[in-house]
Amino acid sequence: MAFEGVDFFEMDDLLEDDERAVRDLVRDWVESEVIPIIEHHYMEHTFPSELIPQMAELGFLGANLPEEYDCAGLNNVAYGLIMQELERGDSGIRSFCSVQGALVMYPIYEFGSEEQRREWLPKLASGEAIGCFGLTEPDFGSNPGGLLTRAVKDGDEWVLNGSKMWITNGSMADVAIIWAKTGDVADVASIRGFIVETDREGFTAKDQKGKLSLLASDTSELALQDVRVPETNLLPNSGGLKSALKCLTQARYGIAWGVIGAAMACYSEALEYAKSRVQFEKPIAGYQIQQVRLAEMLTEITKAQLLALRLGRLKDEGRVRPQQVSLAKRNNVDMACECAREARRLLGANGILVEYSAMRHMANLESVYTYEGTHDMHTLILGQDITGIAAFS
Repeated sequence: MAFEGVDFFEMDDLLEDDERAVRDLVRDWVESEVIPIIEHHYMEHTFPSELIPQMAELGFLGANLPEEYDCAGLNNVAYGLIMQELERGDSGIRSFCSVQGALVMYPIYEFGSEEQRREWLPKLASGEAIGCFGLTEPDFGSNPGGLLTRAVKDGDEWVLNGSKMWITNGSMADVAIIWAKTGDVADVASIRGFIVETDREGFTAKDQKGKLSLLASDTSELALQDVRVPETNLLPNSGGLKSALKCLTQARYGIAWGVIGAAMACYSEALEYAKSRVQFEKPIAGYQIQQVRLAEMLTEITKAQLLALRLGRLKDEGRVRPQQVSLAKRNNVDMACECAREARRLLGANGILVEYSAMRHMANLESVYTYEGTHDMHTLILGQDITGIAAFS
């Protein structure tokens, strides 16, 4: 698929040579390895796990973590561009990498001991181990502090009981980062992170059934019944809900970039189709209503690109705030949802066919709109930052 006119403000000029090289590498890989197979996996409701070794070899997993742990050591702009290009293929591919890097490898790096980093990060970077992140529960999504999963100390072990819901990579994972309360059920400050190997007795995972979105993604329910882990599996520097939320900020950053790729795919497909689809003796690209659609899509994609780039530069400078990430996630996901809808409409009846990507992206993005903080919750996060008054507590 040609990507005609998707860099309308010549953003490439604002990228470093190595950032462009990373972007082009991933773009070529997605074009050759993801695009030809993603329709099949989407229709079969399967994740293309055969791509994991390639993603690992190319350095996509935990790409912005240090080289000393066998990671790529890229800056955050290059990492964002990886997420953009992966989601241009499919949200499920980007979600896999995002969870592995931002929600499994990052908490081990940020809150783990040096021994835990040395043990797990190289395995996760190489794809030898696959991870998942267990925070959300059946009754606690936007209010993660209400989680009911408990961890009780028993000698030199912790005993975990609880359940987790909507867990990406859950059924394929070798290890889970599980967030649990170590104190009273109302004590949010007692929330700690644990490394839990999924082959431990009492740990079960089952596929989430009935999805109409993210069909090429592994989404699971986790259950922990008297799962015992040694003291050495506790992330020693984790403490309180803020630790889990810090991980979500990392994931939201990647999403803010990723969805631009989905929007770019939809725009490019719509433009190509509009130029070739003839009605009333001329291409539909020549009609005002379709030009309005294309102009709006290109405008919003361009704004999102510049927003994400500025966010990445702030992150690389160590100056980014979580509220800025919320603004970018909120704006860019909403933008991508609208682009996907308008592209689907421009494609007419053909827009519902799997051979075109717009409706697949449209369905996927409805999940992205909700996960890692719903659109509405990010609105309230911004509202609190603007006014100093919390509307959700």
